[in-house]
Amino acid sequence: MSNELRNFLALSYDELEDLNLKAKEQRKKRASADKVREERMKYLTDEKRLKAVTVLFSDLEGRLHMLDYDKKFLINSWDNLTFDGSSIRGFTAQRESDLRLAMDWGSFYWAPADVFGSGKVLVFGEVIDKDGSPYSADIRGVLKSFANKLYKEEGQTLNAANEIEGFLFNGPDAERRYHETGKFEYVNTGGYYHSLPGDPLRTFIDTTAEVQRAMGFQNEKDHPEVAPSQFEINYGYGEVVAAADQIQLYKLICRQVANNMGFTASFLPKPVVGVNGNGMHTNVSVSEGGKNLFWDPKGEEKLSKRGWAFIDRILTHANDICLMLNASVNAYRRLDPHFEAPNQIKASPVDRGSMIRVPIGNERSMRVEVRSVAPDANPYMVMYSIFKTGLEGETSKIKNLRQASRYLPDNIYDAIANFKSANWTTKMLGEDVKGRYAELKQSSADRCPRQLGTFVKAPEVQYHHEVYNQFLWNLF
Repeated sequence: MSNELRNFLALSYDELEDLNLKAKEQRKKRASADKVREERMKYLTDEKRLKAVTVLFSDLEGRLHMLDYDKKFLINSWDNLTFDGSSIRGFTAQRESDLRLAMDWGSFYWAPADVFGSGKVLVFGEVIDKDGSPYSADIRGVLKSFANKLYKEEGQTLNAANEIEGFLFNGPDAERRYHETGKFEYVNTGGYYHSLPGDPLRTFIDTTAEVQRAMGFQNEKDHPEVAPSQFEINYGYGEVVAAADQIQLYKLICRQVANNMGFTASFLPKPVVGVNGNGMHTNVSVSEGGKNLFWDPKGEEKLSKRGWAFIDRILTHANDICLMLNASVNAYRRLDPHFEAPNQIKASPVDRGSMIRVPIGNERSMRVEVRSVAPDANPYMVMYSIFKTGLEGETSKIKNLRQASRYLPDNIYDAIANFKSANWTTKMLGEDVKGRYAELKQSSADRCPRQLGTFVKAPEVQYHHEVYNQFLWNLF
């Protein structure tokens, strides 16, 4: 059937950007949920060229799941959508499988038809338990409840921006095909900030940046990173739930654009031995009435006492929450000090090997940068663990806490043990969800060699065995 006969919605990038920025402004101003729902329902009803609504949600480990609902069906049944939770890792057992899916109408996105297909819009969903309460293993919902409670009771807004690194490899589905090829092929070897106009990496970055801009990301800068064929595409900060949503969209956009070009966008923390890995530096701040509470022109490094207290609590609980920030076996390959890896539990304005950095900032941009975060972690869990810990955690009486000689685990088994033994992680997640998450991580670890760097028969065989298992079971 020809496209002319279908007449499905396909908007220009300028039109998409206008629509997405208007929706973003509504979300920023915390427009009434009922008002936003009415507007979106009217739009869906009136826009005849729409065929489907793609509803997105994430499982306990952070994999993004997508369901396409026929538009006409959704208009009539949006308040009674169900799905089988037993098929989602970390969700319900088979005997209690039914879960509901509610629409978070404020998180509505118009996406380019040439990337996502015509006639569709995207919206993030909220997982609801059978009794109508938010589902405890839906960490997006947990994060949203935490942020909303803080705003309602204290008038404070949690802000975040992420610097997400990735690799672009030749060929589609290169990760899952690694066991066949035994290698990754770079598309560019230019290195940091260097890529000729029109070469594959630059074309990929440009195309991805255009899609992000159209979806209201408000880009800042993009460039090749230090390692060959590595990239980073930065965009503006946002309220914490929206920021976590954008991480999921960022990775989805990169993968889709790469696939369309015959490439693979990989967000594994350390897919290639011997070069820098992928990080997801997470910049956070707290504001109240438009005022940045982390800014103090007279403070140390111009960071306020609140900001330093935030840092001290994260350093105190660093080993407790490490598994939430670095969730895969592969993530502990990245925590290698030879490649600027932030594995030292300390804070510094300059040392990039520190878990936390205090970047140069001003009244608007002053922030805390948590560097020990892997891009394959659940973004909602990352945000929740950082903000919950920074605002409500304990502060250790360890001498010289900010510069003490302490290190994050160098393997996932130690990280799991720290996570399981910590009272703080139980307070954050509850016994049930904490147990489910630990069990998933344990299963993941047990499918790989017990120690990173262990040779099975020879270096290339060991690397094949561990990395392939990690690809096969832990990608999202």
